[in-house]
Amino acid sequence: MFKKFASNPEFRQFLKDKISVSAFFVLVVFYITILFAGFFAVYSKDYSNRALSYAPPSNVYFIDKEGKLTKPYTYNWIRVFNKDTLSIEYKQDRSQKYYLKFFKKGFEYKFLGLFKCSRHFLSVDNGGELYLLGLDINGRDNFSRILYGGQISLTIGFLALLISFPVGLLYGGISGYTGGFIDAFMMRFAEAMMSIPSFYLLIILAAILPSGMTSSQRFALITVILALIGWAGFARVVRGMVLSIKTQDFIKAAEVTGCSKMRIILKHILPQTSSYVIIAMALSVPSYILAESGLSFLGLGIQQPDASWGNMLKEAQEFSNIIYRPWLLTPGFLIFVAVLSYNLIGDTIRDILDPKSKVK
Repeated sequence: MFKKFASNPEFRQFLKDKISVSAFFVLVVFYITILFAGFFAVYSKDYSNRALSYAPPSNVYFIDKEGKLTKPYTYNWIRVFNKDTLSIEYKQDRSQKYYLKFFKKGFEYKFLGLFKCSRHFLSVDNGGELYLLGLDINGRDNFSRILYGGQISLTIGFLALLISFPVGLLYGGISGYTGGFIDAFMMRFAEAMMSIPSFYLLIILAAILPSGMTSSQRFALITVILALIGWAGFARVVRGMVLSIKTQDFIKAAEVTGCSKMRIILKHILPQTSSYVIIAMALSVPSYILAESGLSFLGLGIQQPDASWGNMLKEAQEFSNIIYRPWLLTPGFLIFVAVLSYNLIGDTIRDILDPKSKVK
């Protein structure tokens, strides 16, 4: 099966585009790290060291004082008050080295949500502190929170697609194939949905959600809201494709043989739209990622202490944090990379599957 897929001309054409292949591997790395977040995270979701609020990233050394290559190690941060500048500063406590450890036991987590495990890819000696991307205002490790937050920010797009695309595909197929008054009524309803400003609607709906909801419940509702907004435009394009497909000879043949309308739509018409569906899915995921990040950034999405890239980026909106604590901008950079990667892959797939792009 793999050989048959590898010999597919579209797949081989995709592999020739080095930029898209690189974008694909970037997304693979992203999803592997969030899938095994408990394994790659240095600390747990609930870890907090308020005594080191806004501590900078830990410095990792590979060379000792004598200039010899050694095992990677780090020093703990000490928080001091500078009387001259009247500000809090962090200095390294060089009295004790703490060596980095790989595959060491640490806090317990559920591996893939199935069974308990305590092994971690990276940790530090007992008593040591390792903050690869520094700490936030509450003393929480940004690196670990980015991994856990990515589970929300990077999966919401796929969950929304599971709702919006089947609805839009079936809605557009029925509208286009049926025609007449039913088609006109269904399209007017879809156009009414499209006329609603989606982001402002999201803000309103997210704002009126009960304050006592957990982040998991809020995440589920935001996913449903995003899906119910996004299906209309997709259904309209599918309906236009169905109008041309239903005039084909193989559709007439299916009608003559006595196939029901729903069978013709599901078995003969909608599979012909697969090229557009694949392209639309690849290009729709970034918009869902940005929508969730925007809501969380505004404080209307995932709520603290649960992490998402959007609400983590909210802390970087202060000018002083941008200047003096640039590590807080990491979630925004990851959002940019993820969205760019999806767009690059979607554009390449569109060029490959669009018949007009093959005409030389």
